[in-house]
Amino acid sequence: MANPKEKTPMCLVNELARFNRIQPQYKLLNERGPAHAKMFTVQLALGEQTWEAEGSSIKKAQHAAASKALNETTLPKPTPRPPKNNVNNNPGSITPTVELNGLAMKRGEPAIYRPLDPKPIPNYRANYNFRGMYNQRYHCPVPKIFYVQLTVGNSEFFGEGKTRQAARHNAAMKALQALQNEPIPEKLPQNGETGKESEEDKDANKSEISVVFEIALKRNIPVTFEVIKESGPPHMKSFVTRVTVGEFTAEGEGNSKKLSKKRAAMAVLQELKKLPPLPVIEKPKLYFKKRPKTILKTGPEYGQGMNPISRLAQIQQAKKEKEPEYVLLSERGMPRRREFVMQVKVGNDITTGTGPNKKIAKRNAAEAMLLQLGYKASTPLQDQTEKPGENKSWNGQNVGFPEPTSNSKYCFLNL
Repeated sequence: MANPKEKTPMCLVNELARFNRIQPQYKLLNERGPAHAKMFTVQLALGEQTWEAEGSSIKKAQHAAASKALNETTLPKPTPRPPKNNVNNNPGSITPTVELNGLAMKRGEPAIYRPLDPKPIPNYRANYNFRGMYNQRYHCPVPKIFYVQLTVGNSEFFGEGKTRQAARHNAAMKALQALQNEPIPEKLPQNGETGKESEEDKDANKSEISVVFEIALKRNIPVTFEVIKESGPPHMKSFVTRVTVGEFTAEGEGNSKKLSKKRAAMAVLQELKKLPPLPVIEKPKLYFKKRPKTILKTGPEYGQGMNPISRLAQIQQAKKEKEPEYVLLSERGMPRRREFVMQVKVGNDITTGTGPNKKIAKRNAAEAMLLQLGYKASTPLQDQTEKPGENKSWNGQNVGFPEPTSNSKYCFLNL
């Protein structure tokens, strides 16, 4: 069925039978036809009413009988259940974030999510009894809520949820409700300030270290990160990392090497953003020439030496026309001297061919069609060389033995 969630006729009949407190009964009445094309007749009884239907399988016949019963029955039908309300108003398994990404791409405005620090909960007091609980300070049931800021173009939305992903879904739902009915803005030129803003939006999703490496790569400047200091006890280490980007140098400190490296990159980015913009270089457009066809399959000399059947089929494929249709017209002659007549049809042209077997007759019909369409005849296959020991002539007579030799062990009669 087209919709997998849609109920089948047999399922609906079962619901109807349960509603009327009766039992549906299916009976196989008849089975006819050959083994590869069977037809089955099934009877469905609901109380005193019966219906019959046919199908290519027992299951299809049962469904057909059930469909008839649903349309013709006089039994009272149960009231249909109302459809379930979708909380997210979102069909299928498409999440709000995925739907918003599609809408943002149409509008040309990327959807950027930024996690926010959780808001402090003032004077939170839960009504819990901690009496008798061991080490009570580790069991304070304070719920954690995540907050996310979503930016789509010039619009901002805030979402919250029990998980980071739930907060993103919540913000995406708010953005969808606000942006679905708004017209899609026209694309603005990417030069000047708008281009800078779009680059800043793209960089917002990247780490500061990645942005430093990208800027250095565009300007062909070397980048080095080096941990220059490590202090503090083992459980409270402090690291200082120095970053050098060309002529610029900055340092960052943190309780891990990664954090100190990130803070150093943030410090040097402030200096790198003051550099003048790079000149825009337009890339030349690449033009690709179409490769000429090496073989023209529609030419009159194409395929000489091939099997006429394959040659005709390839020519029709090259013309993008219907493939040849072969039909056996007749079979005549004695059992050991049969003659077959094969017909081939290509468009409005029809030719025939004969042969001692169907394969040769089909080959001759294809060769006749090629000649009729204006193609040169296929070169005949070379006769197979006679194998030793096959009907050799010796002393003027044709016998089924190999030629005698000086060391032959056979005794030949003088015929």
